[in-house]
Amino acid sequence: MSRFDGRAADPSSYRDRRSEGAFGGGTRAFAPSGKPDAAAAAAAAELDGLPRFEKNFYVEVPAVAGMTAEEVEAYRRRREITVEGNDVPKPVRDFRDVGFPEYVLQEITKAGFTEPTPIQSQGWPMALKGRDLIGIAETGSGKTLAYLLPAIVHVNAQPILAPGDGPIVLVLAPTRELAVQIQQETTKFGASSKIKSTCIYGGVPKGPQVRDLQKGVEIIIATPGRLIDMMESHHTNLRRVTYLVLDEADRMLDMGFEPQIKKIVSQIRPDRQTLYWSATWPKEVELLARTFLFDPYKVIIGSEELKANHAICQHVEILSESQKYNKLVNLLEDIMDGSRILIFMDTKKGCDQITRQLRMDGWPALSIHGDKSQAERDWVLSEFKSGKSPIMTATDVAARGLDVKDVKYVINYDFPGSLEDYVHRIGRTGRAGATGTAYSFFTAANARFAKDLISILVEAGQKVSPELANMGRGAPPPSLGHRDRYRGHGGGRSWS
Repeated sequence: MSRFDGRAADPSSYRDRRSEGAFGGGTRAFAPSGKPDAAAAAAAAELDGLPRFEKNFYVEVPAVAGMTAEEVEAYRRRREITVEGNDVPKPVRDFRDVGFPEYVLQEITKAGFTEPTPIQSQGWPMALKGRDLIGIAETGSGKTLAYLLPAIVHVNAQPILAPGDGPIVLVLAPTRELAVQIQQETTKFGASSKIKSTCIYGGVPKGPQVRDLQKGVEIIIATPGRLIDMMESHHTNLRRVTYLVLDEADRMLDMGFEPQIKKIVSQIRPDRQTLYWSATWPKEVELLARTFLFDPYKVIIGSEELKANHAICQHVEILSESQKYNKLVNLLEDIMDGSRILIFMDTKKGCDQITRQLRMDGWPALSIHGDKSQAERDWVLSEFKSGKSPIMTATDVAARGLDVKDVKYVINYDFPGSLEDYVHRIGRTGRAGATGTAYSFFTAANARFAKDLISILVEAGQKVSPELANMGRGAPPPSLGHRDRYRGHGGGRSWS
């Protein structure tokens, strides 16, 4: 493949791929009301003047080229890597095998990493070849750097920004917490290249974000709603975007962002490189990928089937709704050793109520959810990360992308509304090679999840209690109201 993008001269170039066909991409622009055809024609005319760009930077080093097919297969099998696509590159086993420039390798060394994670090992060669990529990996797998380091290489190979130019790299994320964390990594690894980035998300004043955009940034990390707002206000444009990342695509669809994603992608040149990341692969995620990607590689770490991180010890407690708080207090008394404990609730109201009760009982708890201001959320996260407040209650806003090191315990006070969310919630512990423990309170109202939950537990080698096994077979849940198996106390507790 040429080091320059050659699709425009190819019969399968984007000019013949504007339909919704397999792995095609539309080019419809933000259409003024009642004039969609005019907007589409204007977008097409704009594409005609766009320069070609460089996006294939991968050179296979001798150590990788010398791997036999048997060695490649054995390595992928050992690291649970499954690949699909044409001309799939071999995985890399060492950071220096990737061909990253020295400035990138220095940042990797500074961060203390010893070897690529499975998604990085296979994802880096794929991304550096300039092809579209689908990556399916659980949270905590190192996928942020799997797309971020190739993005830095990509930016450094493009012409510098001119006044009025928008970004070269766009990363879309479902939540502001995840967006902020991605930008922190971008700042850390892009510093040596003097790459400028900004984070665009709602819930905070627009002024500082607008000023960043006016100065010019090579990388934007954004939530969809605020980005559209900035584009419609003409504070930025996406004409220069040649590297697009959709992080946690499944979560974005869960949150109803599909129309916004389509609106944003319609503004980006169709011959861009697109990297599409998801922890799960339901049908709706696959259909969206088919809309935006062309001839992609696909790399799966583990299995497409939903499964939990094997480094997490999972406990499921069968109990009644009225027993939950006492059980929580008893559990905290058993496990509280100053380690970080993350407790998930279904609702903002429940989150606040349990946090208030815990604090009244002397427990150092704070809460985070979508109704809190960004400043308050940042403060709570800071207190939790520093260990000043080692107990944090949260709604699912924190379930994905929350990168807090050393969360030792996750407690599902309310069992989530899907098994995907269960896996993502407990995935806040056991990250980056560490081990963790998850406790889930399971009531009669959750009985419909029993069978699939048992499958996840069995796959991870976890113990299944007789009560849960019975619920999985369709038996009525045990009656716990008359015998409070977990009776504890909600008495005072001092914290020093």
